[in-house]
Amino acid sequence: MTAKTGAGGKAQEKAASLAERAAWGKARGKKAFAAITKAIRDGSPFLREAIETDRERFQTFAGSVPEEALAALIEAQASLHRRHAAGDIDRNEAAALLRRNRTAHALLVALADLGSVWDVDTVVRALSDFADASVRSAVGIASHELGQAGQLDLGAIGPDGQGCGVTFLALGKHGAGELNYSSDIDLVVFYDPKAPAAIDEKGPSRLYNRVAQSVVKLLSERTADGYVHRVDYRLRPDPGSTTAAVSLPAAYTYYETVGQNWERAAMIKARAVAGDVALGESFIAEMKPFIWRKYFDFHAIADIHAMKRQIHAVRGHGSIAVAGHDIKLGRGGIREIEFFVQTQQLVFGGRRPALRGRRTLDMLAELHREGWVTETARDELSEAYRFLRRIEHRLQMVADEQTQRLPADEAELVRFARFAGYPDLESFSADLTAYAKRVEHHYGLLFEDAPELASDLGDLVFTGTEDDPATLQTLGRLGFRDPPKVAETVRGWHFGRRAAITSARAREVLTELVPALLKALGGTADPDGGLARLDAAFARMPAAVELLGILRQHERLRLLFADLLGTAPRLAEEVAARPHVLDPLLDPGFTAPPRDEAAIEAEFLSLVGTADGMEEFLDRIRDAAHQLQFTTGARMLSGILTPREAGFAHAAIARAAIRASLERVSGAFEADHGRVPGGHLAVVGLGRLGGADLTATSDLDLIVLYDFDAEKRTSDGDRPLDAVVYHLRLTQRLVAALTVPTRRGRLFEVDLRLRPSGSKGPIGTQFSGFVSYHEAEAELWEHMALTRARVLAGDPSFATRVDEAITAIVRRRRDPAEVFKAVRDMRRLVETEKGDAGELDLKMAPGGLLDLDFIAQALVLAHASDHGSLVGLPTSEVLTEAGQLGLLPRSDAADLVEAYRVLDEVNHWQRLTVGGASEESAGMPALRSRLAALVGAPDPKVLGAHLAEVRKPVRAIFERVLGQGRATRRRSAKG
Repeated sequence: MTAKTGAGGKAQEKAASLAERAAWGKARGKKAFAAITKAIRDGSPFLREAIETDRERFQTFAGSVPEEALAALIEAQASLHRRHAAGDIDRNEAAALLRRNRTAHALLVALADLGSVWDVDTVVRALSDFADASVRSAVGIASHELGQAGQLDLGAIGPDGQGCGVTFLALGKHGAGELNYSSDIDLVVFYDPKAPAAIDEKGPSRLYNRVAQSVVKLLSERTADGYVHRVDYRLRPDPGSTTAAVSLPAAYTYYETVGQNWERAAMIKARAVAGDVALGESFIAEMKPFIWRKYFDFHAIADIHAMKRQIHAVRGHGSIAVAGHDIKLGRGGIREIEFFVQTQQLVFGGRRPALRGRRTLDMLAELHREGWVTETARDELSEAYRFLRRIEHRLQMVADEQTQRLPADEAELVRFARFAGYPDLESFSADLTAYAKRVEHHYGLLFEDAPELASDLGDLVFTGTEDDPATLQTLGRLGFRDPPKVAETVRGWHFGRRAAITSARAREVLTELVPALLKALGGTADPDGGLARLDAAFARMPAAVELLGILRQHERLRLLFADLLGTAPRLAEEVAARPHVLDPLLDPGFTAPPRDEAAIEAEFLSLVGTADGMEEFLDRIRDAAHQLQFTTGARMLSGILTPREAGFAHAAIARAAIRASLERVSGAFEADHGRVPGGHLAVVGLGRLGGADLTATSDLDLIVLYDFDAEKRTSDGDRPLDAVVYHLRLTQRLVAALTVPTRRGRLFEVDLRLRPSGSKGPIGTQFSGFVSYHEAEAELWEHMALTRARVLAGDPSFATRVDEAITAIVRRRRDPAEVFKAVRDMRRLVETEKGDAGELDLKMAPGGLLDLDFIAQALVLAHASDHGSLVGLPTSEVLTEAGQLGLLPRSDAADLVEAYRVLDEVNHWQRLTVGGASEESAGMPALRSRLAALVGAPDPKVLGAHLAEVRKPVRAIFERVLGQGRATRRRSAKG
């Protein structure tokens, strides 16, 4: 018999085929339908209920031609919006019919699938075509209602939606015409803000979002009649911060600036299905440059690879278990086949238009034709795809759920195997395993050179719009307390919510870095807090690509940065602002820091180098100081420096900056105004700076003294100045050099209020006036400040005179009783006026550092006239010396020195890590843990109580020592 040819022959073949298909429900089909019915009864509660609810419909399908029944259902679904517009049915009736038609369609597709009348390709096409009809009717109904409400000009809309101003694009399997049996439909909604049909007085955004919301309600809301489709709008641009309907200009801007590779992959399948379809098709055409790069886009492979839910599948880790296996996301699953195709489409599609199709199987064939995959890969992946999609449909038929996971319970798994058409579990398991291994093999070959993004961590995938369950589990194992929030934060980075990481390069580096960075954060005491602080840093930074690149290259710096984020946010902010402060940490010299002021000054000056002008000099000294300050802090964090040694280093850095600034400013000033004959200037440091124990955030307490020849009061330059004016302006220039913000930030805060007359007096003080003031007018607290004074910069001969004068003031003979009373009264005044900031206030709380400083200063002023060895020492050494001299009981001196050590170290840590705010450190569990370990507290929760116990004996000794004045007076009176 010869084959029939021509149109007539094809028509006869089609008629014969339809007749045969119709016969499946008649005499010969009774047996087949009995088998189908049994399978439904045993394996699908959903289909069993659908049959029992409407047996007449079931019998109709049994005797029908499936294609004809399908066409009738699609037409019925597609015509509902026209019937609604004509007034034949109201909204409630339309909604009910939408749902009933869907249930009928689900039953028809299941019967045709279970009866092997339709293959997988026909099934997915039938599901997709019906979804198109559903969306079109829902959009038509919503539009008509808004037109009736006077918000949409129906007269401006053509018969197929042209001019309505809104378009609905189907993405994912719906867009590709490959929809699942019980799948969400992924839609994105775009609107033209200038569409003439939009007449809503509150604007097109409100109007078109009402359309989008109405469509969701019509399709997704469950009633007694069931539902139509679950609608997912989350594939729109940045769904966490945009409305359901996005304007076209905003969409174009988004994709052009922060569109990601996974969004390029998603847009491959985009298809306009409802609303103004021509508008949607125009948008898709405009998106071609975004989706299809002109040159081979090899760098996209790593990013698309990150979308893979089971990263370990690339290297074949573990075995494929059947029970509980996810046939979509698991190893060897549907997603691997899709990504196998999509990745190569993205890489090569810019130069190969034939690779721009939507359907997976079509593109597998095209990849082979183009020579990118082997015939074996095409055939084995195609066969596996059809097998897995058929199993996927059977899974979803069981309970009309969007699931791709096989039952974990063995009895349920056996029951499902039979429902899938297998005689037993063993044969089903063998087939599934064989297909999955083939897929895994081909996918692994494609990515065999791709970097491992998660190493041994597990899944860490943040593409798309929804949380990957395996990723949440990985985050939990890493130590994060709130995995969904972590996932949302990282997704937000990829969506461009932080300007610092919106560039393409920054996001590429971020994709590679995130797993390692999360692992590093997971090793800290507060991973969630560290991530939140990193996110906040990204929000403040103008650009982060430099920082990300450094962290990607160096694991040690990555671990340190994670530690900083968890326990030292102040330093982490420094890194974020100036990533290259990390550079010295890679130098071998990092572990061997300079230990004296001269060496630190030499390092500082080498970093400053040669600057051409004052502006460049100011930038350079800021860079040098920030670099050394950060390195000092990092050394303290690493245990290379003790807090006391770090305090010395910080003071030495400040001294070097002051000396360099004075030299540069003086040189520039002399160039303009010459020199004052016999003129001298000295910068005196007080407080922690004078005591060479500066914290990371301390202000610089300074006094600037000058002197000159009284008989020659005018400078000798081209623009002469009076000697006093000269030195005051020079002082202003110096202070500005140290304090003015530049593009490199601020250098120091300078406090000059300890000068004679305080803030009301001149900024600089003539030496003779300084001496006479302290001899006749100064109060005791001003002399207390001088106990820690030292000259930091200036003419050496003048510096010696200043040192001698200060020593003479401090060593003046005083009545110890009067000194102790004045210090005690001053402490009470401070306590009354300022109080303290709680349990972690190391300075102001009773028995804190202020009490210890006051005890030491009182002892110096009371006894330095007889014991010169007390002068010029830091607080702890004064207390030690006082014990050795018998001015304190040795036990008291030892208790005070130990208390000072503990409180000062904690203070250094607070200043280094959070800048000194006790309430901030109280709210940081990681820092509290570090501080608790530092002071030997058994638990971070009792840190405050432990510090209170440290302070208690200090306050007792304070009262005992400084209360001696009363006893001394009483003894004198009796004498």
